[in-house]
Amino acid sequence: MNNQEFLEKRRFIIRLGKALHKFGTPAYRLEAHLQAVSKMLGIEGYFLVSPTALTFVLQHDEDQEYNHVARVNPGELDLGSLARTDELVEELISGKRTLCESLERLEEIANKPNPYSTLLTLLAFGVSAGAFAMLMGTSWHDVFWSGTLGLMVYGLVYRAERSKRMAEMLEPLAAILCAIAACGIAKFDPNINIPAVILSGIIIFVPGLALTLGLAELAARDLISGTARIMDACMSLFKLYFGVIFGMVIGNALFGETTYVAPAALPQWAIWSAVPTLSIALVIIFKARLKDSPWGIMAGIVAFFSSMLGGLYLGESIGIFFGAFAVGIYSNLFARWMKAPASIALLQGIVILVPGSKTYIGLNTLILGETIFNQSQIGTQIFIIFMSLVAGLIFANVAVPPRRSL
Repeated sequence: MNNQEFLEKRRFIIRLGKALHKFGTPAYRLEAHLQAVSKMLGIEGYFLVSPTALTFVLQHDEDQEYNHVARVNPGELDLGSLARTDELVEELISGKRTLCESLERLEEIANKPNPYSTLLTLLAFGVSAGAFAMLMGTSWHDVFWSGTLGLMVYGLVYRAERSKRMAEMLEPLAAILCAIAACGIAKFDPNINIPAVILSGIIIFVPGLALTLGLAELAARDLISGTARIMDACMSLFKLYFGVIFGMVIGNALFGETTYVAPAALPQWAIWSAVPTLSIALVIIFKARLKDSPWGIMAGIVAFFSSMLGGLYLGESIGIFFGAFAVGIYSNLFARWMKAPASIALLQGIVILVPGSKTYIGLNTLILGETIFNQSQIGTQIFIIFMSLVAGLIFANVAVPPRRSL
């Protein structure tokens, strides 16, 4: 391998690592994938990945070694770009593309705009908030107003994508405005559960998935990335909770306190229909490709009903283990059959199970001594659910070993 060829290969590996990190790939999967790609390109590679930094050590022989360190921003899930990048690597390895063509294609994927229109994404935010309220089994009043707040939240997200100042205060600002709006709504509709509506409105920001991925990275002995991801998720949770408390203080000062009038609960069919509805919305929010969307929607259904079935016999918290185990096997089989990253199905299924809302409720109980849904021992439940999720994924990889690194 001459110097020019080594230069092109290392340039591709570095850009590939940055792109996959940008698309939200967990550290342990990204490191394994980069090592596999480097080996196939005839380069010995060592990698250290964290949410905010990437380190590359690439070596062909004793005379050709290159070190590269990059400061990066935490990635956001973009399942469509993740799948396209995986296909690109397959085309390069099989000889269908040259390194030069692969670099150009990688640049196109990294700069590709959102495949879904602004209006469709707006609807997805509203539907996801309303579907989460349905999943909690509240009332139709809560579902409607949660969806309305979800639309408002997307307006802030849309603005944050174009303003760095807005992006820095997005999470607490969204929580503050949702809390104020919920207090105002309760003034003329006393049938809404204010804390539940606020939680549903900001559910897209609640870092349950980030906490789960952080624990999975710790379980994979990726200690630096796992610790950093968990601390970042905890800080996001604190910012959201502060925003809600601050917003409710302002809302009560502006509109006064209201007396909650409990409405009729949702029928059982509505709660069950919330799962596919939420999964469909997540396809758009996570920017998954249309041809992968049925698999992602089915992953959410498999995860929810497997955990519900396990919960009937062993309790809700342990039932999550069976949900994670089932969706882990499902995603590994999907990767084998479709020759696509298992993360496409796995993440859309796991997000249905993650106890992000319970973490928020537990924080509310710890600080104010109040419970939103009269759930006892919420702290113990959160711990067991997180452990069940990680254990389920580990056992799934043992039962059906993944054949792909992503």
